[in-house]
Amino acid sequence: MTTDPRPSRRVPAGAAVLREDVTDAIRAAVFEELAAVGFARMSIEGIARRAGVGKTAVYRRWKSKLALVLDLVSVFAAQGLPAPATGSLYGDVRALLEVASHALRHPVASQVIPDLLVEAARNPEISDAIKSALLDGQQGIAAVIVREAVARGELPEGTDPDRALDLTVGPLYWRLVVVRNDLPAGYLDDLAASAVAALSR
Repeated sequence: MTTDPRPSRRVPAGAAVLREDVTDAIRAAVFEELAAVGFARMSIEGIARRAGVGKTAVYRRWKSKLALVLDLVSVFAAQGLPAPATGSLYGDVRALLEVASHALRHPVASQVIPDLLVEAARNPEISDAIKSALLDGQQGIAAVIVREAVARGELPEGTDPDRALDLTVGPLYWRLVVVRNDLPAGYLDDLAASAVAALSR
């Protein structure tokens, strides 16, 4: 019987596999803590207490409360908005507005992001992360919609995708997240038609 002369490698005490259910509980606690006290007053202690875990369980996953919050925003953004493919500019814009209206009613969008935007004015790291997590994906979708519309001859060459995004999701964000008004019947239809008319000029 041959014995392997190499010493066996012990798994470090802190290197246990992170349990997904604990990670999910901490993420839920982050949202609850943010909604209750805001980013400035949020603490790792409060998050751990809400999640029913020790602070070490939080710090094993994230190095700071900022990292925690940015992770929450990234997870929300990663759910993504699919690029519509209805075959017409109006159809694509209307489909985008339908999906965006549901996303903007999500608690992360309606409660957490406005608070983070206030903090972003003082913290460039938060500002950059929000832009990367939220705006970049939407800009990509707008670029697809505009490119397809140009290919169909519905929009002129050189149409700015950022302007398309401003004209579509911008008013929706203002109404649902900033003003917090419900959408009246036919609002998305009218907004889609207005955006298409403005882009087509």
